[in-house]
Amino acid sequence: MTLTHQQQSGIDLVELPQRLIMANASDARSDLKNIIEQGDGRLVIDLSATEYMDSSGLAAIVSALQAARTKNGDVYLAGMNDTLRALFELTQLHKICQIFDDTETAVAAFS
Repeated sequence: MTLTHQQQSGIDLVELPQRLIMANASDARSDLKNIIEQGDGRLVIDLSATEYMDSSGLAAIVSALQAARTKNGDVYLAGMNDTLRALFELTQLHKICQIFDDTETAVAAFS
């Protein structure tokens, strides 16, 4: 699994794969942690291509959130489909993660 990583206005921007599940969540967790450690802790995760996520995928995002906040940064989520949004609401993660409609708005929110 390969994450797409770029910088936009000095903010790390990562696009997650179509499915974030137990088979690839460990790699995603490691990749996200490395990106956060090498940067300043500000990360936008683009979920526009992600159609499905299981509990392992959720754990990878929570792990990234913890790593970013340790560096006084944060993780913003963007481009979430209705199914993922319902998952985040069901698990109450929408209360600890800021969710934006698109990456441009999420990146701008760091300013």
